[in-house]
Amino acid sequence: MTSEQPIIQLSNANIYQGNALVLSDVNISINKGEFVYLIGKTGSGKSSLLKTLYGDLPLKEGSGEVVGFDLKKVDWKKVPYLRRNLGVVFQDFQLLTDRTVHDNLEFVLKATGWKDRKDIEDKINDVLEKVGLRTKGFKMPYELSGGEQQRVDIARALLNAPKLILADEPTGNLDPETSDGIMQLLFRICREDGTAILMATHDYIVLQKFPSRVIRTENGQVADNAAINFA
Repeated sequence: MTSEQPIIQLSNANIYQGNALVLSDVNISINKGEFVYLIGKTGSGKSSLLKTLYGDLPLKEGSGEVVGFDLKKVDWKKVPYLRRNLGVVFQDFQLLTDRTVHDNLEFVLKATGWKDRKDIEDKINDVLEKVGLRTKGFKMPYELSGGEQQRVDIARALLNAPKLILADEPTGNLDPETSDGIMQLLFRICREDGTAILMATHDYIVLQKFPSRVIRTENGQVADNAAINFA
């Protein structure tokens, strides 16, 4: 994939949750290295859109391509290959609570086909360094602050050098100062690694402090470059 090709391309796509049409006639194009916010009220289709992009929901109508994968052709057998090319960051971290930070990351690498011990250790050290947690690999998740756990979640998303990160409310449970640190980290990853990031958020303070392109879900539609009223 060249940098000129979009990382995400949806054309006339209808997004379904089961048999219910959630978003209709969606047209989105996101390029390498772009940072894009996804906003909208609860229940307006943000999560359904993200789930379609990472293969959790099938694309039934329209066309879509994510990191070079045709979403219409992604069945359950191909979903793992799609997800190796993108990272997903969750609001509730979803870390394995009975394993150390290091072992959480090692689990993902082994599950995605890594076998060489030195390569695994080098990659774990690399992503922990990138998120500022190089010395925390031996810690259990419950020994970390909320911000540190979110950084581990981001480190996990970086393990396979993704072209795209889909972040679902990554600052939703964090205090403002910690939230700022996470946003600075995400923008740095976007800028330095050329990783496209699509981030769903309700936090308008984040949008004010870290302005970027905005996509809005509303009334079953998706508006690109949406205007925001901060009043």
